[in-house]
Amino acid sequence: MTLLHQIVWGSTFLGLCFLIEILLLTWCSVVIMKMETNLEKRGVFLATATPIAVALGFTVAIHTIQVWIWAIVWVMLNVLPDWNTAIYFSLVTFTTLGYGDIVLGEALRIFGSFAAVTGLLAFGLSTAYMVALMTRVFQDRIFS
Repeated sequence: MTLLHQIVWGSTFLGLCFLIEILLLTWCSVVIMKMETNLEKRGVFLATATPIAVALGFTVAIHTIQVWIWAIVWVMLNVLPDWNTAIYFSLVTFTTLGYGDIVLGEALRIFGSFAAVTGLLAFGLSTAYMVALMTRVFQDRIFS
C-alpha cells in the first residue's frame, strides 16, 4: 500500500468508527432520557446508577464494535493469518498497549497507526461523554 493509500484507507476506517461511536452515543442518550421519568419514581439509587450502567454498557459495545471493524480489515486484507490474531492485534493496537509481538510490515505501518489513533480518540470521546453524563446525573440527584 502506498503512503497515500494508507492515509486514505486509514482515515476512512477511522471515520467509520467515529460515525458508529457518534450514532451509538446518541442512541445511548435517547435511551437514558426515555428511562429518566421511570427511574425518578424508583428512588435516588436507581436514578443515579442506571444511567451510568447503561452508558458503560454502550461504551463497551461501541469499543468492541470498533475493535471488530479493525479485525475484519486485517483478515480481509490478508494481513494477519486468522481471526484470533486479528482480534488480538486490533485490541492491543486500539488500546495503544502495543506489546510488539505482532508487527505490520513497512507497507502498512501508517495504516495500522490509524487503528491506534481510532482507539485513542474513541477513549477520549467516551470519557468525555461519561464525565458529562455523570456530572449531569450527580447534579440532578445528589447535589440538588
